[in-house]
Amino acid sequence: MYSSFRQWCERLLRIPADPEPPPGDEASTRIFRAAPNYYKYLLVLWALTTAFSLLPALAVAIVLATFALKVGGASGIPGVVLIVGIILLLHLLTALFHLAVVRLNFEKRWYIATDRSLRVREGVMAVREMTVNFANIQNISISQGPVQRLLGIFDLRVDTAGGGGGKTAHGHNVSQNLHTAWFRGIQNANQVRDLIQERLRHLKDSGLGDHEELTHRIPAPSPDFLSALRAVYAEASSLHTAVSRLGS
Repeated sequence: MYSSFRQWCERLLRIPADPEPPPGDEASTRIFRAAPNYYKYLLVLWALTTAFSLLPALAVAIVLATFALKVGGASGIPGVVLIVGIILLLHLLTALFHLAVVRLNFEKRWYIATDRSLRVREGVMAVREMTVNFANIQNISISQGPVQRLLGIFDLRVDTAGGGGGKTAHGHNVSQNLHTAWFRGIQNANQVRDLIQERLRHLKDSGLGDHEELTHRIPAPSPDFLSALRAVYAEASSLHTAVSRLGS
């Protein structure tokens, strides 16, 4: 039953197809996924959220039940039971929907790297996909909170050029999300970081985008080509002189 409900949620959310590898050599493609313990981490957050959201639901049920008893007395007990049952049923359906979203959020999380770039997709309610060229990477860092430490998972953060943008009135960086890619809930954070750094060094060693490489790639003009340019320049100068004399 839950599987059917989950599939219905997936169709409802219109989750896109699996992402294609980012630009680069297809043979170098590496796909990293969130660790199974990351799903446990998401379940803990879901349980806490569900428990806290149950409190206002019960408060509403108590208020409505009290009002029904005052108005109808003992005859209002069936109405009280009905009201409480409807509220708890709605809360249960909402919790099941969020649970399906949590599972989909874990399964539909993609971290893909090639020899030139990486692509990260996350989210199901709001899908966010980001492609980063290694040449634009400025910093790679690994973080781990207390709960993550217990589960043995890490978050790897990749900052790209332009990540130090302006801030809102509350001090939050408005461009951080636009210039930061996250590998959330992975176990092999050091391996992913080393892979990105290795491929980044390979790009730098190859001189990709360096001025020296561009200068080396552009061949020097041949003597015949320079002679032709001089001839064109001489003709243009003569024409300019003739037009100036006619104008005077």
